[in-house]
Amino acid sequence: MVISMPLEYIKKYLQTKYHNSSDLIIRELKIKNKKILFVFLESVSSDDKISDFLMKNISFYINSSKKTTNLFNYLTNTLSNSHLIVNDDLKDIFTKLSSGFTCLFVDGENKYICVETKATLDRGVVESTSEAIIRGPKDSFTENIAINMGLIRKRIKDPNLFFDEISIGKRTKTKVIIAYLNNIALKNNVNKVKEKLKSINIDSILDSGYIRDFLSDSKTLFPKIKSTERPDLSSMELLNGKIIIMVDNSPFVLILPSFLTDYITNPEDTYQKTSNANYTRILRFLAFVLTIITPGIYIAFTTFNQEVIPDELLISLASQREGVPFPTAIEALIMMITFEVLRESDIRLPSKMGAAISIVGALVLGEAAVAAGIVAPIVIIVIAVTSICGLLFSDIDFVNAIRWWRLIFLLLGSVAGIFGIVIAGIIFTNRLAAITTFDIPYLIPISPLKKEIKNTILKEPINKQKYRPSYLTNNKKR
Repeated sequence: MVISMPLEYIKKYLQTKYHNSSDLIIRELKIKNKKILFVFLESVSSDDKISDFLMKNISFYINSSKKTTNLFNYLTNTLSNSHLIVNDDLKDIFTKLSSGFTCLFVDGENKYICVETKATLDRGVVESTSEAIIRGPKDSFTENIAINMGLIRKRIKDPNLFFDEISIGKRTKTKVIIAYLNNIALKNNVNKVKEKLKSINIDSILDSGYIRDFLSDSKTLFPKIKSTERPDLSSMELLNGKIIIMVDNSPFVLILPSFLTDYITNPEDTYQKTSNANYTRILRFLAFVLTIITPGIYIAFTTFNQEVIPDELLISLASQREGVPFPTAIEALIMMITFEVLRESDIRLPSKMGAAISIVGALVLGEAAVAAGIVAPIVIIVIAVTSICGLLFSDIDFVNAIRWWRLIFLLLGSVAGIFGIVIAGIIFTNRLAAITTFDIPYLIPISPLKKEIKNTILKEPINKQKYRPSYLTNNKKR
């Protein structure tokens, strides 16, 4: 709607649209026979900035002896704000006001001025709360998308670092930034991401998690898009040829494409001595296998394939189960659910309470269950090993995928013994091998085997990492 109405009508129009909202501030001034109208939302605007950028200039104009023929041009040319926009369409004013802009109307003009006077409504840069940082940069992303862009820009001082902006959400008009290195990332991947984002038709985008389902299918349990709070990890992935998606008001950015090995390796491996990093990487790969198959293998061996267990150990296990009323599979399932509930409560409760609840729950419930004869002591050990191995992974989507596959192995092991475990392993491997993300196999560089595998399962020294992953970029030389 092009402005062609007096200020009084504009005032009534905005009051009607906002239903006389308490945070809508409209101030009228008369300066040298000219009426001007200030409009801003008090909840998202800063009074100090309004005074600094607007009121001082107007006061100077009133007190100036110099005749200025056009007040609108004077304000446009003298307002000391780097974010000043002149607009002639009133339908854009709602987005501007909600974004912390103050809009200035001058009587008789068919345009209006928008000046950014945004209040600081977000927290400062602090340490990540979802990803433990032992060694490396301690800063993390915040809810302010401009700060998030700056955290990456200060690490990658390259003009080829592009930030493309898209607005998504019919009601929220959320700013979404696609970040990539133009001379490294594959253009085809960038175009695919932009097309998918532009095709999103939804009322609101309140977090980066909202757009995850639009960017990847839900046919697989394992995630194809990694979420992180860490600017250093995001910068590493950009330099490898990946794409970063940042959403305003969300401290979590999305990294894509992502593969299985991205969830098992850790950015802190880069900051450690090669031998130490290799040791921890091997532990993670081993823990990934153990946390999925351990309960299923225990049930298969003790229920169907007892001949593989040494006689002395078998007798010990049988004596422990004396008086236990449930089958082994039900025992394991009960304890698995109990440990998952404890872990979830640890995450949801305040940090000062969570640790105490977990310790009390694990010790008291476990010991009480054994003393009551509900479960055997060996089941507590098996489930504890399984749960501890699962704690090595922090990405919640990856952890949930592990939970589902652990249950599948347990069920097949309890039905068909070691044969069921083999069947579950074949299905698991087949499903992983069938996953693709951006037409790239999910198991790469393990399957298909690529030379990059030598820096995946084991870490290469930094001075020998001379090439980027060949499946992410055509600019391979670092």
